[in-house]
Amino acid sequence: MAESIVAQIAKLKEMTVGQLREVYAEKFGEPSNSRNKRWLFKRIAWRIQELAEGGLSERAKKRALELANDADLRLRPPKGHVVPMASAKPKRDPRLPAVGTELKRSFNGKEHVVRVEADAFAYKGKSYRSLSAIAKRITGTQWNGFLFFGLVTKETK
Repeated sequence: MAESIVAQIAKLKEMTVGQLREVYAEKFGEPSNSRNKRWLFKRIAWRIQELAEGGLSERAKKRALELANDADLRLRPPKGHVVPMASAKPKRDPRLPAVGTELKRSFNGKEHVVRVEADAFAYKGKSYRSLSAIAKRITGTQWNGFLFFGLVTKETK
């Protein structure tokens, strides 16, 4: 009589992925595409038990086929199918005022005016990607742009 089920499964735990793939091919009659040791172990252990004690009943197999026919399930998209990506452009920060708004800030006795544009900020004829960059240009030190221009307070930050 063949080894006990428990002994066969215990041997699987000591095998490498390559050895598990060989056993998988032997037990299932086809090679495995997986190189995941844990998955291979579980599938082979299940198959060993199925071969020794019997698998699903015919009634259960029939019901599984009925369910599978009703399901629209794919593990991977068909070859050549392009999955639409989410918009690459991030949403506008809700803390920003409307496009065209002018932000004013007095610093060292001078008034500085920044115009909010669709995806940038205009200051002294130049375009900047962030308010923080403008605040650094004005002060010479690193600042949170929203805080510098009064769009948030330290409490809300």
